[in-house]
Amino acid sequence: MNRENIMGCPMDIATVAETVDVIDEAISKNKFTQHVVVNVAKLVNMQNDIVLGNSIRECDIINIDGMGIVLGARFLGYNIPERVAGIDLFLKLISMSAKKNYPIYLLGSKDEVVKNTASKLQSLYPKINIAGYHHGYFWENEEEIVEKIKASGAKLLFVAITSPKKENFINRWKEKLGVTFVMGVGGTFDVVSGKVKRAPLWMQKYGLEWFFRIIQEPRRMWKRYLVTNTKFVGLIFKYKFKRNNPK
Repeated sequence: MNRENIMGCPMDIATVAETVDVIDEAISKNKFTQHVVVNVAKLVNMQNDIVLGNSIRECDIINIDGMGIVLGARFLGYNIPERVAGIDLFLKLISMSAKKNYPIYLLGSKDEVVKNTASKLQSLYPKINIAGYHHGYFWENEEEIVEKIKASGAKLLFVAITSPKKENFINRWKEKLGVTFVMGVGGTFDVVSGKVKRAPLWMQKYGLEWFFRIIQEPRRMWKRYLVTNTKFVGLIFKYKFKRNNPK
């Protein structure tokens, strides 16, 4: 796994399989690992959000999620083998945890969604040890939730809360969570539980998942993608100019 500074953000260049191996080794050695994936929106937002930027930069593993960053990084001359989609990595880690009896904790989303996610994972991976789960609406009792996670004995914690709340929550409490590995998984629980459909494989392959989300939620998503994607294109050309004109 090789780390590069791409468009002002450290990113680890690795495949999904390589990432799983690194995480598995760290867990087996009881070495705490803080993980994050970076997509276009997160990269754009961290340019002006200092707290979010610090939360990301302090992570032990920073994977590239989203074809936008993959293509942008390749345009800048970086050799990116593939995207490491958060949901794909999540399912690989769940499979690994079931095989090695690593207890997991699911935190985030609405109560019904996280319950359905736990139920779905239990049916897909009968040997999975779900140490506990809790919805993502706990902001008046953060310390209480942290203690609950620690008391569960979980080794892996998956946090399905919107950005930048999840990154900042993880970074704020990482030393008291009592887990060996923690990862933000965004809207993964919505997909696993069946609440939201994931884009077809052909759309995933060509980096069109963002377009699929706009089709599903046009009123909420179109402006977000228009603004962030426009700013992202500006970032690409800013750093292209810097690479072509080093001081």
